[in-house]
Amino acid sequence: QVQLVESGGDLVQPGESLRLSCVVNGDYVWVNSMAWYRQAPGMQRELVATIFTTGSTNYEASAKGRFAISRDNGKNTLYLIMNNLKPEDTAVYYCNTPGVPPRYPWGQGTQVTVSS
Repeated sequence: QVQLVESGGDLVQPGESLRLSCVVNGDYVWVNSMAWYRQAPGMQRELVATIFTTGSTNYEASAKGRFAISRDNGKNTLYLIMNNLKPEDTAVYYCNTPGVPPRYPWGQGTQVTVSS
């Protein structure tokens, strides 16, 4: 089955940046729209950013202007550039297809912690 492997999360201070990566094993990253989700403790998983097959993107309101989703078809990898991180961004970040339900099994996610 398809495996999603997220990485790049870290403990950072407010205002710093991170780049998250998602390697898609078993499928091609360009054949589907892809998305980043996040889940904070005690909260529901929420959609953060989407990149469509056309290359068009969409962002959750709090991420707009700070985050950028992209993909590298040659590396079969999805990225999320996160700038000006805030404590409210603290969550486990996951990749998958957008929509309900997503196409692939959830990966382990990668922890992003923004704290002073």
